[in-house]
Amino acid sequence: MKKHSPLLPFGALNSRAAMQAGATLIEILVTLLILSIGMLGMSALQARAIKGSVSSFQRSQAVIYGQYMLDVMRIDRESAKGGDYNTPKICSSSGITGTTLAKNSLREWLDSVRANVGSPGDTTTCVAVTCDADYRCTVKIYWDDSRSGGLSDQTMELATRV
Repeated sequence: MKKHSPLLPFGALNSRAAMQAGATLIEILVTLLILSIGMLGMSALQARAIKGSVSSFQRSQAVIYGQYMLDVMRIDRESAKGGDYNTPKICSSSGITGTTLAKNSLREWLDSVRANVGSPGDTTTCVAVTCDADYRCTVKIYWDDSRSGGLSDQTMELATRV
């Protein structure tokens, strides 16, 4: 009795190789598909992070400029108490008339806020200041945050006693 060889005949090996032909190509294509979906997800995440960073920067700038104006009013307390810094919601420095320290400070402050908070050149970046006889002052800054994915009517308000 003849023993069968554990090795397969040459023809059997050839047919198995034919069945495996192209398997590596399919594996590579599936890998590329998975990688491309992952890369798209990463790019979307990066875009979202950039928008959040812009929004955070604008909010930080609004707080810094609000604190700056309150410091200016602390230096010039009597004018603040007298209402020289009071202004309704105003969006253009051309609406601030006068040459006093208070009016010049308001004009320069509004120009700085418009240049650094919100979108450059927009008409939605505005400020408002109110002070009463008890030295209680409130500074409000308004801007449009829709470019960064936020609300179009953002407001930051700081209040203190000067």
